[in-house]
Amino acid sequence: MPQPPAQVTAAEISRIAGVTRATVSNWRRRHDDFPAPSGGTDSSPLYDLVDVRKWLGARGHASTADPAEELRTTLRLHPGGGGMTGALLPLALATARRTPEERTALAGLSDAELVARADRAVADLAELVPGAEAVHFAAPDVDVLRALLRCVQGDASGEAALAVLAERELEDSAASGTYRTPVQLADLVARLVPGPYAQVMDPACGSGSLLSAAARRGATVLYGQDSVPVQAQRSAVSLLLAAPGADITVRTGDSLRADAFGGVTVDAVLCNPPYGDRDWGHDELAYDARWAYGVPPRAESELAWVQHALAHLVPGGHAVLLLPPATASRASGRRVRMELVRSGALRAVVALPPGAAAPFHVGLQIWVLRRPEPAGPAQTSVLFVDTSETAADAGTRTGGTASGTRTGRTPLNWTTLTETALTQWSAFAKDPDTYADEPGTARAVPVVDLLDDVVDLSPARHVRASRTDIAPTALAREADEVRRRLVAGAKSLGEAAGYDDWSAAGPAPRVWRTATASDLSRGGALTLLRTAPDSKGSAGAAPVAAVLTGLDIARGTAPSGDPSGLRADGAPVVAAGDVLVRAVAGGSGAMARVADGADSGALLGQQVHLFRPDPARLDPWFLAGFLGAEENIASASTGSTVLHVSPGRLRVPLLPLEEQRRYGEAFRRVHALRTEAARATELAEETARLLVGGLTGGGLVPSAPAAADSGTAAESA
Repeated sequence: MPQPPAQVTAAEISRIAGVTRATVSNWRRRHDDFPAPSGGTDSSPLYDLVDVRKWLGARGHASTADPAEELRTTLRLHPGGGGMTGALLPLALATARRTPEERTALAGLSDAELVARADRAVADLAELVPGAEAVHFAAPDVDVLRALLRCVQGDASGEAALAVLAERELEDSAASGTYRTPVQLADLVARLVPGPYAQVMDPACGSGSLLSAAARRGATVLYGQDSVPVQAQRSAVSLLLAAPGADITVRTGDSLRADAFGGVTVDAVLCNPPYGDRDWGHDELAYDARWAYGVPPRAESELAWVQHALAHLVPGGHAVLLLPPATASRASGRRVRMELVRSGALRAVVALPPGAAAPFHVGLQIWVLRRPEPAGPAQTSVLFVDTSETAADAGTRTGGTASGTRTGRTPLNWTTLTETALTQWSAFAKDPDTYADEPGTARAVPVVDLLDDVVDLSPARHVRASRTDIAPTALAREADEVRRRLVAGAKSLGEAAGYDDWSAAGPAPRVWRTATASDLSRGGALTLLRTAPDSKGSAGAAPVAAVLTGLDIARGTAPSGDPSGLRADGAPVVAAGDVLVRAVAGGSGAMARVADGADSGALLGQQVHLFRPDPARLDPWFLAGFLGAEENIASASTGSTVLHVSPGRLRVPLLPLEEQRRYGEAFRRVHALRTEAARATELAEETARLLVGGLTGGGLVPSAPAAADSGTAAESA
């Protein structure tokens, strides 16, 4: 069946040609022979990729394309498409291992010589990369081979090429189960294994994130297995590039049904296994020797992975697994959980806040386990840590709460989260008997207290105890401090609400001439900027600045996005005075704001449009107010379920600068009102929570009534 022709957007054309989006727009208007749209819509046309490349090639633009984008484009044109990933992954490794001089020599080979050399290079990796022995290239593959070679020449680490190859078959997906473990979380998991360790295994290794983290911690023998062949291939290639001195073995297959490392024991097992898998082999594995703590029920695949990990540990070795919260409390897994606790195999459970890893709406948990030693000491307690109370960034616009409660307005703070988990676990692991609980954050619970009819191992149940854990005087001080902040916030809200400098326009609404943002951009009154989508895998230094996201605009928070998906030269840098508009309409919160000092220096997120006005012609707050207006957003949005804002279609009144400033001041005051209202609401909720918890927990008591009030009450009685 013939493949449909590959199509590209104008943004993709700009990256292929190595020019700006505005340049592509100019080409469309000024050149009659520019390829006509072959699909899409009037506002988002699509163009035939072959026609575009011919047109660019005739004008010498194709040669300026970024090597990673060129590889991505060449793959789309290849008949095999994304199916070539498994063949090209080992070749990327072989190419990255060559010296710059050798890569230059390869580029000078004839097509036939290049194909033959690629075949031999991949064959040499058959023992290291799963499936490499079945790879063979042919003449139609030459363009892809040369594009891969250029991509590795541009980034000798091979990471840019690996990212491009992974895009189609390794996208995060609930259907494919190929969620990636974030780097920060992988490092935390690797650091939860006490002391140094040399041998480590990941039986569901995915792209190798956890094994890479272990290698960074000094592990020198790495074992990985994954049921998705292309995942196993990528894991092997990534590890061989990142840890060339390590002994690396990666195999393809289902670890539960076909364990590739039967009989192998290691110092540590790190794993982020598939969740909710009912087809994990319950019936055929009912009498498996690994189930030392009980046969996992059909609905408890996670407990099968837990026991698989324990079976591969040396006595005293540790396993750290990332699991869904239901594993800790489902009734069907009670007996297995009871044996894990009773035997001393379960050492700690760390609750993560939602957003730490996919699926991002769920607060996952980290289980730390230790294979009991035959003559080892009995374990009398299990540590429970809840990081959700300490994972909020104190530097948010709305202000943190006194107790650090994570709310919907606060972004995840990986530094604090990691420090909290490691500090509590290290203290407990060093000496469980002398470990001191930290109320609201961590508690060591005696084993006997866990062995009830439920065996619920949810940290929230054991850590979030009543306020009786806090001294009444300290609780009273905390409540009073939050109340004072609430009073101050209410005062600020009242001042913001006092703005009344407006009047009726007259018997009818005011009417004015307007211009679109595109018109203003063409006239030089403002500049439209946006981070190009799909920039992952492009070469360039990794950025370190935070990313300003659409969620930050809606919630009024400081920039909180992860920069790992961007390249340093691919995202505009936000400056004070820029107007920021969310690219997706809907939901609560503001649609636009003016960047201030806290935003300056941040990278622009992919779901944000940036309007940089000429201050001599446009007032920023005037622009933000009209661009973010509900009717304006609605008229400039396209889509049915998800409404995408077309920035060029947003309209702005044509008013003199002095009049713009009057409107701008009004919009600024309204923005302040919204910000203060959100802050006051948050403080009110926190004050109420502290008071109710203190009163019901016995730490706070109502003040005694005055004498006069007592007499009146007695008379009434």
